Amino acid sequence: MFPSPLFGAIEAGGTKFVLGVGTGPEDMRETTRIETDTRSTPSSEILAKVTAWFQEAESRHGKLAAIGVGTFGPAGVNPAAADYGYITTTPKPLWANTDVLGALRRVFPVPMGFDTDVNAAALGEWRWGAGQGCGTLLYLTVGTGIGGGALVRGRPLHGLLHPEMGHLRIPRAAGDTFEGVCPWHGDCLEGMANGPAMEKRWGVKASTLPPDHGAWEMEAHYLACACVNFLMTLSPERCIIGGGVTQNNHLLPRVRAKCAALVNHYLAHPVLAGGLENWLVAPGLGTRSGLLGALALAQEALAAAGTKV
Repeated sequence: MFPSPLFGAIEAGGTKFVLGVGTGPEDMRETTRIETDTRSTPSSEILAKVTAWFQEAESRHGKLAAIGVGTFGPAGVNPAAADYGYITTTPKPLWANTDVLGALRRVFPVPMGFDTDVNAAALGEWRWGAGQGCGTLLYLTVGTGIGGGALVRGRPLHGLLHPEMGHLRIPRAAGDTFEGVCPWHGDCLEGMANGPAMEKRWGVKASTLPPDHGAWEMEAHYLACACVNFLMTLSPERCIIGGGVTQNNHLLPRVRAKCAALVNHYLAHPVLAGGLENWLVAPGLGTRSGLLGALALAQEALAAAGTKV
């Protein structure tokens, strides 16, 4: 029997890069986390640390067969376009127009997969987590930013670019006069409901707010409006919400209740009946959705290159 291929996985975020090597979700040989401040640290410095870590990991575990990258965006995800593999128009000036795959390919001559971090997380959940068995799936992350990825028949949804679900325009909660934190749109979904928005509005980090604080009802309003918009447009069979802001036991039930009220019995389907517990769910892979999704991208890249995974 031939040994399983070894894959490299990169979950590239604005505040951290999570790296891993393994053959699958049950066999992650090693992982590490590189803290980043993409506002002040040049991309070249972080990418040098990334390539150095994988070189060291190869010395311990063997050669990588392929590498997958799930990255913050906006990013070039069309393999036929000149900007494929780039982080493109990010507001982080030291990362704009960064050729991520180019930096990796100069060191590792192997097949590589590349997509947004949220599309990667959706793929990981579809393969191994809460999205198994779904023909259409939506993954939304709520943390330092807000982003969403969608899969249709197991393939990430791309179009002119890739979905930017965090910049959806949504109705304000009653009485909310907060201006929002998005530098482009002010009061879009991300501008009103990401972690920095909650901290600026309430004066403390979301993780320190008690469950009975009014902040959570307002947060649930914005997330429910977004989820219902995605339900009405993409009709996903399941909506998964992850990210740091949602890592508690009380937010998702609030979002489900507000979603049900907004739908107001308009859609008739058994999955949407009751309290939406089977439609709006937490990630099955916990905090590993993005990293394992990047590993799945690596597997797909190797398969596309003609090697059976």
